[in-house]
Amino acid sequence: MDRYVQPVPAPGDPYRTDWLLDAWLRRHLDPAARTAARPRLADLAAEVDGPLRAAHADAERHPPQLVRYDPWGARIDRIDTAAGWQRLRAAAAHHGLVALPYRADTRAVFGPGARIVQHALLHLYAPESATFSCPVAMADGAAALLSRPDVDPAVRDAWLPRLTSTDPDVAVTSGQWMTEAQGGSDLAGSTTVAQPAGDGGWRLTGQKWFCSAVDSALAVALARPAGAGAGSRVLAPFLVPRYAADSPLAAAGADPAGPAPGVRVHRLKDKLGTRALPTAEVGLDSAYALALGDPDRPGLARAMTLVVVTRLHNASAAASGMRRGLAYAHAYATARRVAGGRLVDSPAHRGVLGTLAVDTAGAFVLAGHVFALLGRVEAGAAGPGSPAGPEPVGGARDAAAELRLAAPLAKLATGRLAVAAASEYVECFGGAGYVEDTGVPRLLRDAQVLPIWEGTTTVLALDALRAVTREHAAGPLLARVDRAATAASDPEVAATLADTAGRLREDLKRVAADPGGAATVAGARPLALRMAYALAAALLVDLADGEATRVAAGLWTRRWLAGGDIAVDAHRHLDLLSRR
Repeated sequence: MDRYVQPVPAPGDPYRTDWLLDAWLRRHLDPAARTAARPRLADLAAEVDGPLRAAHADAERHPPQLVRYDPWGARIDRIDTAAGWQRLRAAAAHHGLVALPYRADTRAVFGPGARIVQHALLHLYAPESATFSCPVAMADGAAALLSRPDVDPAVRDAWLPRLTSTDPDVAVTSGQWMTEAQGGSDLAGSTTVAQPAGDGGWRLTGQKWFCSAVDSALAVALARPAGAGAGSRVLAPFLVPRYAADSPLAAAGADPAGPAPGVRVHRLKDKLGTRALPTAEVGLDSAYALALGDPDRPGLARAMTLVVVTRLHNASAAASGMRRGLAYAHAYATARRVAGGRLVDSPAHRGVLGTLAVDTAGAFVLAGHVFALLGRVEAGAAGPGSPAGPEPVGGARDAAAELRLAAPLAKLATGRLAVAAASEYVECFGGAGYVEDTGVPRLLRDAQVLPIWEGTTTVLALDALRAVTREHAAGPLLARVDRAATAASDPEVAATLADTAGRLREDLKRVAADPGGAATVAGARPLALRMAYALAAALLVDLADGEATRVAAGLWTRRWLAGGDIAVDAHRHLDLLSRR
């Protein structure tokens, strides 16, 4: 008797089959910019659909290994990674995933839309990059930090071109060394100390507990300058070269690929997910470092330049992972037969897939929106290394005010949506979804980091609370919801948005009356999620230039703002919401 083998079709070209990405680009880029972006996106998608998918599989099968000693006993702390990981590294550089918003030629073509095109590229690349999207995110954050006008031009000129190169032989990525065992997200507990040195550099000493992309050429580390007071505000960001080639403390004749003096990799982390990404515990013992900005001034605000960028990448990774998971689940359902018919024709399963498609749409517009805001902020920035050309100051200022709240909201909401969606995707494959070598369980394992990295849901909700109580940052969001309520063509959507805006205003009045009260702090998470869901609804209404986007806006609003059940209509509209 022949053994039955279930066919599992590939989901197809991720660019040409993504109607929502197409709608977003049509809404936010002018025709000339769309024409310029199209070959970039098509070229990357073709690689994702072929060699990069294979590279992703290779990197997942061969996780990184730490080699502490060479054959003669010298400490080398070498991180061995798979050929697939190196292939993904080269593709990230070649396609300009970091470089695009910083290069003069692409800024001239796309202007503030450079970040929109970057987000589209990340949307295609990240889901099957074996989480190389993480070092891409941190390299982008480091580039943004180096672009600040208060960074020493010599430091900027030495490192920014390497971070933003599109030559794989030149381009480098960055790690991010902030977390310490005793503090975690409570940075006030950081004990790493920075001492000034006579050579113009600094020496860092301390222990960093969770250092992702530890194979990168540099890391941005937080440290407490010698003599600085307690607390987190005085912490300052420093650039730490990872290898001897970039450390002036390395002995003459030292292996340039060896560790920089004073940098020691204690061990690699054995993580739930992101297993292809080398994450380590790192010890610093008078390691050479360069100050990023004036270390005599409180530096945590400077470091937030990096954190905002990486939070946006986190939101993009969440949304793009949801979209790719949906594509795989839908492709599987078209091939799988149950009860004498295709699984994709089952009304019950269609309701599940349709609901996932609605959630994916909401996550996508949240991620896309914060990238668009960042592009506007950067376009209005002035000074050395500014990633974009000039925009009217008022436009940049308005975008910055909106981004202050939208960034934590987008990150926290998409992270939670991604975990819930990944759990559903595993279930969509039945028993095969629970078997590691199908690759499906990785969707859930990798998604779980998204609500944790760069701030848990609670940490981000408290950040959002500070934004609305101390900086009055809710105004742009409420105005956007008001405009959507007026513009919505569906009376039910319009009424729900108007009611949501009114209830949010009442909630925010109560928060303002007692900003530090226990009830206010305890309610920070649900308030932040309500604001995020309202923002997503407004963005979908704004995008609603066709039937699919109007349906997505209506179903999202009913599901997340009115608390309604959308399964029946999600089943009815699945073909529209997942059209290829």
